[in-house]
Amino acid sequence: MEILRKIPRSQRKKVTEITLDMAGSMGMIAKQCFPRAVQVTDRFHVQRLAMDALQEIRIKYRWDALDEENSAIEQAKATSAVYEPEILSNGDSVKQLLARSRYALYKKPNTWTESQKERAELAFERFPDLKKAYDLTLELSNIFTNTTEKIYGLTRLAKWHEKVRQSGFKSFNSVARSIEIHYQTIVNYFDNRSTNASAESFNAKIKAFRSQFGGVRNVEFFLYRLTQLYA
Repeated sequence: MEILRKIPRSQRKKVTEITLDMAGSMGMIAKQCFPRAVQVTDRFHVQRLAMDALQEIRIKYRWDALDEENSAIEQAKATSAVYEPEILSNGDSVKQLLARSRYALYKKPNTWTESQKERAELAFERFPDLKKAYDLTLELSNIFTNTTEKIYGLTRLAKWHEKVRQSGFKSFNSVARSIEIHYQTIVNYFDNRSTNASAESFNAKIKAFRSQFGGVRNVEFFLYRLTQLYA
């Protein structure tokens, strides 16, 4: 706030909208420094929470599969038998299936490769809760993608919240609670559909440049001038 307040207040009052994450400190900074700006919670931060919840369920199943495999190996050794892991139709063991399905879960079905499609189908058939969690994540993404009016966005988020409650997934309940707490700034997205995507992409490029050319003299000045050009 100390740095931002060096910008004249008259200029800061011209800011009409700010996209941000759900951190309380960010909201406070926006409110104090840009009092006339509407706050918009970045949809991708919301979706990332749901994706983290989905991956948490996948990882739990993976640990369970690892424990089962270890127990089976120990039992085979105790009986002088040869351990033979279950191999699925795509050539994966159950443990490998859960590890390798990670990237498929980040994508929508229409973007899956053939191997990802086969792996996802096997995982969903064997672990129905993983399919339910994936569908919840996909539905949340579709709400942001396909909704154009705030009132409909709020209604659809409420229905999604109810589906989460019925699912019984603890991690998704945490996501739903976060959405409930921040719903006012989340639904502001549907006004102008603003996100942090371009700013975060540019920030990533700066970090990559800093990493690659960190030894160049005056690199900080160069980056500063670069940001000025893009401002």
